[in-house]
Amino acid sequence: MALLVGPALIVFLAFVIFPVVMAAYYGFFRWKGFGAPTDFIGLQNYVTILQDPEFHEALWHNGVIVVMSLVLQGPAALLIALLLNRRMRGQSIIRVLIFVPYVISEVVVGTGLSLMLQSEGALNGLLERIGLGFLAADWLADPDAAIWTLLVILTWKYLGFAVILFLAGLQGIPDELTEAAQIDGASYWQIQRRITLPLLGPTTRIWAFLSIIGSLQLFDLVYIIWGQYVASTAGTSTMATYMVANGRNAGNYGYGNAVAVVLFLISLIVALVYQRYVLRRDTAGALTEGRR
Repeated sequence: MALLVGPALIVFLAFVIFPVVMAAYYGFFRWKGFGAPTDFIGLQNYVTILQDPEFHEALWHNGVIVVMSLVLQGPAALLIALLLNRRMRGQSIIRVLIFVPYVISEVVVGTGLSLMLQSEGALNGLLERIGLGFLAADWLADPDAAIWTLLVILTWKYLGFAVILFLAGLQGIPDELTEAAQIDGASYWQIQRRITLPLLGPTTRIWAFLSIIGSLQLFDLVYIIWGQYVASTAGTSTMATYMVANGRNAGNYGYGNAVAVVLFLISLIVALVYQRYVLRRDTAGALTEGRR
């Protein structure tokens, strides 16, 4: 057993636990990133983080992204999965088209969309050509539009992942249950509400967990599309972009490590609370087993 677990444990300790411990250590120093840290300042970095309005704003943006990603992606992915779970022409092609955005590199997506969504970009040009110029906007720089632009991009990018998960969950529902419900006179939507949705509960909860953690740690698309400084003025900054902008880019690696620790703790607390109150039913087994 030790021989089998040992390599995985070593990798976990080396690439997960050790970096977290070192980040917490460096967070107690005012450190420029080279040489041994010597300017010990205690909890000052953490106090500055918690008092910084820019961090509060970034945390708020992460919260909005968490909630809206669940609200937008979940129902849309479920409806598409129910549609694709039925026999129809071009089913395989539609599945591929929906899943393709998820596998495209964030760098490619971010670079392309940053060009398309500029005030003089392709999207506004298309709107002008089809007579909808009044809908044109500064999708990236206008704070009223930028956050919604980001949510649409995230929905388009990660919808395919949710659809694949729901399709996998639908494949695990026995056909006998739906056939029995049809014999009893249940309509299609009654079957989905009474049978499909409850049996998709574990899949839905796992997807929601992955979506929440991913939203809390969102960095690449925001950083590529909006840049290190524009993100804060456009209202799309996240805790991760705040960490890079005020840590590495500012030459204050001690502060950046402290932000990383705060981000880790927030994600850890959310994960533990979610597992305790939402995933408990799935991890503990059936309800009858839990009562025993």
